[in-house]
Amino acid sequence: MKSTRHEGFTLIELLIVITIIAILAGLILSAAGYAQKKGARSRAEAEIAAVGAALESYKADNGDYPAGTGSSVLITSLMPGSGKVYHEFKSRFTNSSGWLDPYGNTYGYIYTNGSPNNGANNYDLWSTAGGGAPNTWIKNW
Repeated sequence: MKSTRHEGFTLIELLIVITIIAILAGLILSAAGYAQKKGARSRAEAEIAAVGAALESYKADNGDYPAGTGSSVLITSLMPGSGKVYHEFKSRFTNSSGWLDPYGNTYGYIYTNGSPNNGANNYDLWSTAGGGAPNTWIKNW
């Protein structure tokens, strides 16, 4: 009796290949997620530094930082409808509540000239970095 052998992969071989592909895809996706988080943090740090420089220029021209709280104060002060523009806020990074960080939340800003907690001639500018604990925030202080 003559036996015939069929060429091809067995079910076990196919399952092993699919498992290896799934493991590699998981590794690649986790590395991509890490790179995306690192990029968002770097962008927020750079934006805070740029707005900090714009605030110093504003203070040099006007004698004081923009008073108030919330990032909407920065938009109206540093990018007025007329006059000198200190920083250009792109419309895709702003909404009705203010200037958005890379995580989709608004940046925080406060300047009350020493009252209640920030010292005289000190402003606070920060991002909550996606809502993490305060020790993971991105800030100017």
